[in-house]
Amino acid sequence: MIEHILPFIKLSPTVKNALHHKLPIVALESTVISHGLPYPDNRDVTTQMMTAITESGAIPAVIALIGGEIHIGLTDDELEMFATRSDILKISRPDIAYCLSTKSLGATTVSATMICAAYAGIRVFSTGGLGGVHRGAETTFDISADLTEFSKTPILVVCSGVKSILDVPKTLEYLETQGVPIIGYQTDRFPLFFTHSSDYSLTQSLNNPHDIAITANLHWELGLPGMVVANPIPAHASIQGEVVEEWINEAVEQLNKSNVAGKAVTPFILSKVSALSEGKTLQANKALLINNARLAGQISVSLNEALCGSLCEFTHSYSLLRERRKG
Repeated sequence: MIEHILPFIKLSPTVKNALHHKLPIVALESTVISHGLPYPDNRDVTTQMMTAITESGAIPAVIALIGGEIHIGLTDDELEMFATRSDILKISRPDIAYCLSTKSLGATTVSATMICAAYAGIRVFSTGGLGGVHRGAETTFDISADLTEFSKTPILVVCSGVKSILDVPKTLEYLETQGVPIIGYQTDRFPLFFTHSSDYSLTQSLNNPHDIAITANLHWELGLPGMVVANPIPAHASIQGEVVEEWINEAVEQLNKSNVAGKAVTPFILSKVSALSEGKTLQANKALLINNARLAGQISVSLNEALCGSLCEFTHSYSLLRERRKG
C-alpha cells in the first residue's frame, strides 16, 4: 500500500484481514451499482459477483468514495445506499481529488477503480466492459480514460471486451498504441460485451487462470503496467451481434435528438438498448458480470500462489547462499 495515501484509505475489516494475511483479493467497481444497472438488479448482481469471487477462494472488495475517504470494501448498508441514491457522482481519474475534498459520494469507474485498487495493493479487478473510443470520436475526441489508465496502473482487468456501443476497431487500435496486452480467455477473438465472439482477432490467448497469473506476474516483474483479460459472455447468454447493432443504432438516433452528453452518454444508450431488447441485454449484462467475477477470483488465487511461490523460492535460495558463505 502506498504510505502517503493511507489517510485517505478506509479498509473494511474483511479486506484489512485479507491484506494482512496476503490473501487473494478482487476489486469491484461501484459505478455498475449506481449508474450501470436499475434497482434492485444492481444490488443483487453485485451480491452475486461477490459470492462468485468468494466461491473461487478470493476476497471481494467493492470500491467507492465516501465522506472524503476511499472505501475498499463496502458494508451491506453502503451497497444499498449506492444502489438507491441518485446523487452519486460518477468518478474517473480527474474526479478523485474533487470528490474526496468535497466529501461527496463517488462511484468509481474502471479507471478510478484501477487507481484505488493499486493504492491498496490489489492487482486484480473485475468489471463488465471497458470504456473506449466512442463512435464519431474523430470529431468529438470522446475517448474513455479507461484506455489510458492501463499505461499507468499495474492492474489486471477481467472484462467482456468493450461495450458494443463503442467504436471497437478504434478502441483496439488505441489500446495497441498504449501498449496494452489483451489476453483472450479460451478464445482468439475479441468479445463484444453482449456477444460471445466477433471478427476481431487477438494475438494472445490463454486457456486457464494459472497461465494468466504467471503471465501477469512476469508482466509486472518487467515493469510493465496494466493488462486486459477478455472473457467472453457465456454462450447461453450471448446475443447475436447484428441484432445488438440494430438496437444500438436506434439508441444512437435517440441520443442525437437529446441533450445528453459527457458521462451520461453511455448510461443513456445502454438504458435505451435495454428497453429495445425488452430486457435481454440486462440479463446478458448480469450473466457476464458474474462470469467475469468468477474468473477474476480464480486468477487472483493463482496469482497469489505464484507470488507466494516466488517468495518461497527466493527465501530458499537466500538460505542456501547464506549456508554456503558460512561454509
